[in-house]
Amino acid sequence: MSPAELLAGVRDARFAPALMLSLRTSLLSLALVVVGGLPLGWWLARSRSRGARLVEVLVDLPLVLPPAVVGVGLLMAYGRRGLLGGVLESVGVSLPFTSAAVVVAQVVVAAPFFVQAAATAFRSVREEQLLVAQTLGASRTEAIWKVAVPAALPGLVAGASLAWARALGEFGATLIFAGSLQGVTQTMPIAIYAALERDVGLAVTFALALAAIATVLLLTLRLGLGGVVRVGGRP
Repeated sequence: MSPAELLAGVRDARFAPALMLSLRTSLLSLALVVVGGLPLGWWLARSRSRGARLVEVLVDLPLVLPPAVVGVGLLMAYGRRGLLGGVLESVGVSLPFTSAAVVVAQVVVAAPFFVQAAATAFRSVREEQLLVAQTLGASRTEAIWKVAVPAALPGLVAGASLAWARALGEFGATLIFAGSLQGVTQTMPIAIYAALERDVGLAVTFALALAAIATVLLLTLRLGLGGVVRVGGRP
């Protein structure tokens, strides 16, 4: 691809809306995954019950299911005629083929990466560390936030990076559950697929641009948060 062709592709009317939608939805998905995944990862790391092992299997299920299967499952669960579709419609909520559907699909496929990393990182935190904090006057919750979370932060950062990258590149589940509506549900991976049907050069341009942007943002996330981890880990 020549520089002129790359520039023409970036200037295409479909490029900016798809890129901004991908960034906006993937970052929102990451925030939801972290907020929900932190307590879930802690519980999975500390619980020895059979229920916890069952939940762990359910959380990991999207890792082994094809994205198309995940998309069909979401459609059958939240679609107009799905299991929960009627309940959602009764309160004026319609998920399929909306920007919210993009976020839901990204959360489902990205969550296992963060929850797995969080559970693994929290398992490395010894119970004695929390007991020492509690003997110094901290409550159980304070001990978790001030001792366990900082100690597990490198693993949490790695898991968040993987989850964000997975959400940014999500395609199959999003296409089936959210569709390909320009400016509404057409993320960059879907825009690449749509462009490939009409203009291979444009699809290549979109793909190169997404790869470059994802690399820069991922490096920034890893290096930036890595510095925070090193500074926060000093005595």
